[in-house]
Amino acid sequence: MRKALPWFGLAGAIVAADQLVKWLVLARFAPGERLELTGFFNLVLVFNKGAAFSFLAREAGWQTPLLAAFALAAAAIVSVLIFRNPQKTLLCAALASILGGALGNVIDRLRFGHVVDFLDLHALGWHFPAFNVADSAITIGAALLILEGFIRK
Repeated sequence: MRKALPWFGLAGAIVAADQLVKWLVLARFAPGERLELTGFFNLVLVFNKGAAFSFLAREAGWQTPLLAAFALAAAAIVSVLIFRNPQKTLLCAALASILGGALGNVIDRLRFGHVVDFLDLHALGWHFPAFNVADSAITIGAALLILEGFIRK
């Protein structure tokens, strides 16, 4: 059990970083306000009631408790996997990243009824949906899981 604590510490650090940056963005930006940082990257405050890539975002609101419940169930499963495999560094780094990201976004869903997004990438007429630190951690964690799967085999 003690060997798993650093992984939960990493997840906690991701949640803290995610919530701190969201707090700063909420304090500085009005909804829809955009700050161009480069020719391909903006900060913009948007609220996402849906899941990844705004899936279900236009629904009446039933999706918020469903997505929060799904995230909490996933967090429980990921936590069990960390407890069972604390010695597997790459696996646990991936799982901790996913756990921290999932919890960061579920906090938003429970507090606001939506997720706070603010990172906006675009280039050559292509525009990626806005995302946040938690989404980035989940994506990095998923990539690490894939890498771990290749390395392990």
